[in-house]
Amino acid sequence: MKTVKVSFAVLVALLMAMGITTQAQAFHSGGVADCEGCHSMHNSFEGAANVTGMPQFQSGPYLLKANDASGACLNCHDSADTVGSSYHISTKGVLPLVFTNNPVEGTAGGDFGWLKKTMNFSVRGAAVVNEGDRHGHNIIAIDFGYKADGKLTAAPGGSYPAANLACSSCHDPHGKYRRLADGTKNVTGLPIFNSGSYTSSLDPLAGKGAVGVYRLLAGTGYQPKSLAGSFAFAANSPDAVAKSSYNGVSTTVNTSAGQKDLVAYGMGMSEWCANCHTSMHNDSYTSGTKGLVHPAGNGGKLTGAIAAIYDAYLSSGVMTGTGANYSAIVPYELGTNDYTVLKAFVSTPTVASASNNVNCLSCHRSHASAFESMTRYNLFNEFMTVADATGNALYDSSTTEGKINTGYDVAQQTLAYNGRPATVFGPYARNQCNKCHAKD
Repeated sequence: MKTVKVSFAVLVALLMAMGITTQAQAFHSGGVADCEGCHSMHNSFEGAANVTGMPQFQSGPYLLKANDASGACLNCHDSADTVGSSYHISTKGVLPLVFTNNPVEGTAGGDFGWLKKTMNFSVRGAAVVNEGDRHGHNIIAIDFGYKADGKLTAAPGGSYPAANLACSSCHDPHGKYRRLADGTKNVTGLPIFNSGSYTSSLDPLAGKGAVGVYRLLAGTGYQPKSLAGSFAFAANSPDAVAKSSYNGVSTTVNTSAGQKDLVAYGMGMSEWCANCHTSMHNDSYTSGTKGLVHPAGNGGKLTGAIAAIYDAYLSSGVMTGTGANYSAIVPYELGTNDYTVLKAFVSTPTVASASNNVNCLSCHRSHASAFESMTRYNLFNEFMTVADATGNALYDSSTTEGKINTGYDVAQQTLAYNGRPATVFGPYARNQCNKCHAKD
């Protein structure tokens, strides 16, 4: 014990000499976590198994504490929460058509629990099946009820195999990717001493220490060890910063304080998504040109007119907004990798401008959503909300033809927007494509 205390004291002294202050850290701390948090050497601890889904003395692949890579992640990131909390991205026990244990996690990436919600309803007389598979990235985690995509065999716009999709397909579980003081990213070099994902994260120190990249997202050259074939990433991890206190109920669409899921996206997110969805990437465009897809990327800048609409748009038909009206439901990229700017934006968003650009996450959630194609808002119906007799906005769970019919009750629709009540969108709000285009 004495040796441990001396070693720790030496470590603290070394960090202070380097100018790195100590602070409470999360499990990953921006880089590789303690090995036994994810791996078990023998699947035995004090006479009992400690690996999810495996009998004692048998471990998962690569000695993981689960039957597969995603299961090892969900040992910590799955939760029986009744309200969203911190790092949880999956609600335990969510089953199709069972309206208990609704997906409650309100992170920017969304709750994987929506993958287990298949809804059957009708729109304008036509039957609609809103399949759970279509709600997000179908990670495989058999211990937690997640299975491979039932329809797609590869990433849309690419060739990454659906049968190999795991949390580690996007995130580097060993956290080797680091951001240096000059803004460059690498897998070797100065040690990672802090997360780089939050407004509270320390900055990298020139010649002394690096910080982790956003959300441990993998970068250039990465592919999981378990994946056979040539699927190495061509683009590096994006630049972004999230609130230090995130997840939970959001109450607005246009103020920082009321948006727990607000992220300042800097640059490179769409280029990073194109590692797997290559053919969907397009950031050079001329409006109205045949044969292109919607722009999303560092070059897909907002026009002056679009930026003005974004700030003025409050709800359908209401274009009276002044100043910044940034919505985490329809986020754009700032077009910078300056983390001082990104951190300031999270606290006080600035007005939209022609320096900003669309990115893939302007329309989609990265994990899963309540809606088709993991979109951030409902695209099946004309309206997102209705109104009561006095004009107050409501989510409509009616099954009466001609009214909004999503298959979800009011509570589930509220959760679908990370806790935002219908009133933040206004009465008879059409979908949020109009935040940029105002065609309503």
